[in-house]
Amino acid sequence: MSDAPKKAKELFDRGFVAFEHNNMEYAIDMFAESVKACPGLLKARKFLRAAEVKLLKEKKGGGATSIVSKLKGMPLSLKVAALIKAGKGSQAVEAAEKMLQIDALNIDFVLLFAEAATLDDLPEAAVQTLEVARDHFPDNAKLLKALGKYYQAAGRMNDAKLCYEKLCDMFPNDPEMLRAMKDSMALDSMNRGGWTDAADGGSFRDNIRDSKGAQLLEQESKAVKSDKDLDALIELSKEKIENEAGNINHYRNLARLYVQKEMFAEAIVILEKAMELSSGDPEVDAALSRIKLQQFDYDIEHIKAANDQDALAVKEQERAQFLFEDLQQRVDRYPNDLVLKFEWGVMLFDNDYLNEAIQQFQLAQSNPQFRTRALYYLGICFKQKEQYDMATEQLELASADLSTMDDTKKDITYELGLIAEISGDTAGALGYFKQIYQVDISYRDIADKVEKIYK
Repeated sequence: MSDAPKKAKELFDRGFVAFEHNNMEYAIDMFAESVKACPGLLKARKFLRAAEVKLLKEKKGGGATSIVSKLKGMPLSLKVAALIKAGKGSQAVEAAEKMLQIDALNIDFVLLFAEAATLDDLPEAAVQTLEVARDHFPDNAKLLKALGKYYQAAGRMNDAKLCYEKLCDMFPNDPEMLRAMKDSMALDSMNRGGWTDAADGGSFRDNIRDSKGAQLLEQESKAVKSDKDLDALIELSKEKIENEAGNINHYRNLARLYVQKEMFAEAIVILEKAMELSSGDPEVDAALSRIKLQQFDYDIEHIKAANDQDALAVKEQERAQFLFEDLQQRVDRYPNDLVLKFEWGVMLFDNDYLNEAIQQFQLAQSNPQFRTRALYYLGICFKQKEQYDMATEQLELASADLSTMDDTKKDITYELGLIAEISGDTAGALGYFKQIYQVDISYRDIADKVEKIYK
């Protein structure tokens, strides 16, 4: 990330803010532009996939078997295939990215992207995208075969072995899979040493001296882990902490495993130890806050199931109070963290502390990552205070940062229209509303606004 061009970083930052605020469409646009500016920026591509999958699930129309997505993406898939055949890797990747925006979990699209990325000398991007799909379809043979092949090409023989072993379990009489597994085992044996020769046709477990280690490798590689898997990995993490008591990553990993087992109290205790060791690591601090919120959410779901309305009201109030006070305390602990200042500004705004929110947004806007959203909130704060001239100035600055009429710019333009309307400037209001009306007639009540002015 540190070596990425400035433009790619700025686009990623904008996408990340949108992702955090669940504005997935804008996040996808920004992440897509970021990887276009820097194709090797894997972090941006990782978040791009996450946003695509999240949006897909929210729409509840995606999935690898979606007929609609296949039909919609067919022209692009044909284009990608033609570009690959012509040897035009970068163009193929660009077209494949648009295809994945239609359905990031369509296995045919994913495989085609991997082929395009490999042609464009982006093997890590190919593997990354295949792994995302595998996490959702862990038993899909086409994905496992492709991942095994790409892992081998990348020299990740242990990962390749795991893919081929699973395929051999699924197709025990397939000579191609057996041969691929033997090859990957032999290569891994040569790379790592210390294992018996894998060429004698023995099983994966027979060719590993430490069967416990093999089992743990399998457990770690599973997309969905059983309680037994989690227990084994928890014990392994505890051992790692005993051996490397100063390694904060071991504590964070153990906390993550505890959360998966819904052992929130244990996760909180282990992260509090990590906080002591690190003398206040902001990332550990943030993780601790997230887990405490997860515990609140877990308790709230159980109270809802019990249909205890009084207890539910109390617990939801406790959660809101914790969220407010925890964020305030973290802002005090890390006064130079502009991410927290922006989040604290939103919290203050939501609770009608307008002057205090304005102060936080004024500070947060100095970071390019938050500039546009901070300006937007500043405009809304001034509007709430009926300081319409200052509200318009801030919103116009925010609008100038955005070149396309995405969801964020629609929100900004709509607010500008409302302010013009309140100020009696009907022509100005119509001008703003028309900008949205011309690209999205279904946005809020924009159709009624425009038609009312025309009448």
